[in-house]
Amino acid sequence: MSSVLQEVDTAVSVCFVVKLDDVDLGVFSSCEGLGCEVVMETREEGGNNSFVWQLPSRLKYPNVKLTRPLGKDTEKIATWISSMAAGYTRRTATIEAMSTDGQVVAQWGLLDVVPVRWTGPSLAADAPKVLTETIEIAHHGFLPAGR
Repeated sequence: MSSVLQEVDTAVSVCFVVKLDDVDLGVFSSCEGLGCEVVMETREEGGNNSFVWQLPSRLKYPNVKLTRPLGKDTEKIATWISSMAAGYTRRTATIEAMSTDGQVVAQWGLLDVVPVRWTGPSLAADAPKVLTETIEIAHHGFLPAGR
């Protein structure tokens, strides 16, 4: 039993490496919003008062929020967002959850990624704390495994 436990690789302490096509956006300390929801439509059938039909219609993907301490890689985010002024190109993103020893624990590929919002640090001299930034991205689904 103990040998089985040693083979299990869990994500106890991880960081998130984000790549946008061939551009490395850097390492993030938190990642929120990876998920998928099946949107259900309800239909009431005439004469059937026992239940309401629930039919799956489409998939919906929440925005993904990535947060990290402010650093040199902030320039890469600023370049990506400022390029939106001249029109945008949807890109593919890869998010890798990595353990502290550099091993990839999990990986997600996101289709048609578009930046939605960037939030910079709140600056206050009387409240010293780690300065963080957050990038929020929209996507249109996950890449199939192995691509």
